[in-house]
Amino acid sequence: MSIAARFCIDWPGFSLDVDLSIPATGVTALFGPSGSGKTTLLRCVAGFERAPGGLLTLGSEVWQDQTRFLPTHRRAIGCVFQDAALFPHLTVQGNLEFGLRRIAAAERRVSLEQAITLLGIGHLLARKPERLSGGERQRVAIARALAVSPRLLLLDEPLAALDLARKREILPYLEQLHETLQIPVLYVTHAPDEVARLADHLVVLEQGRVFASGALAEVMSRLDLPRGEEDDAGVVLEATAAERDADWHLLRAAVPGGSLWVQDNGVAIGRRLRLRVLARDVSLALTHCDDVSILNLLPGTVTAIAESGHPAARLAQIDIGGTLLLARLTARSVHALDLRAGKRVWAQLKSVAVIE
Repeated sequence: MSIAARFCIDWPGFSLDVDLSIPATGVTALFGPSGSGKTTLLRCVAGFERAPGGLLTLGSEVWQDQTRFLPTHRRAIGCVFQDAALFPHLTVQGNLEFGLRRIAAAERRVSLEQAITLLGIGHLLARKPERLSGGERQRVAIARALAVSPRLLLLDEPLAALDLARKREILPYLEQLHETLQIPVLYVTHAPDEVARLADHLVVLEQGRVFASGALAEVMSRLDLPRGEEDDAGVVLEATAAERDADWHLLRAAVPGGSLWVQDNGVAIGRRLRLRVLARDVSLALTHCDDVSILNLLPGTVTAIAESGHPAARLAQIDIGGTLLLARLTARSVHALDLRAGKRVWAQLKSVAVIE
């Protein structure tokens, strides 16, 4: 099942023109700089913005086409924004129960109790919003959105207003939702770390157009992505915990084409985990080096090289047995090593982060 979305809006100073087909499973991140059209696209999906002649289908359900436009209250969606928008005069329990009025009991696929448990807010039910932290308010807002048993969950930069500590508090709950509920999520963000941790599918928007759309690993390994911060360039790898080195507190993570030693986070052997490798942490050599401190050295082939933000910088894409990495290099190094597509190299990974 897939979600088809086609919208065209032309406003003074901005236009949106998108034609998308994305999976109706997992988390699809809508990513791009401010003003790229992420929130406008989400508002069209929600029915807050009416794009004449637009199309929106969820599987076989048509929510909008040339002859039909379901208003927001008739779309089976749950929405969470930067501002939790809780009713200040109601307790957490009252806020959670408010949306249930429009959902018939027979149509409830997520129980209130399940939403409370998933977001870990059982101890907050008697409190009013003024007595909640920013992270707690967002958890309540997400639970309220789930309690209406949506067919589609829309999250518009839900962590943007939170400090780093509150973000770290709420991210595990978002991951748990992903793993526990079979509800597709559209997640708007401009934060690469949130994309790396949560997304399965990535849609990159630029100036109201779709620049790229596809599986997370596939899109993040592209050389031509518009990157707000060059230091954020990197890839995400799906791995399996294969071996534990208890003496040195390391874990060997198997990826297609090889394996990487990472800090042991206690995950069980055989479990899936997600790794992030930044381009700035990858260097290239023409031969295998034994007398270096770097643990992860993998043979591969350069597939492409592109300019990267500054005349002195280059970004190289390397194929490691089917796994794509990016490496940030100087143009001088590219010339000195005669790096080009097809060249065999050794990728030296100075740092590999387990996303948790």
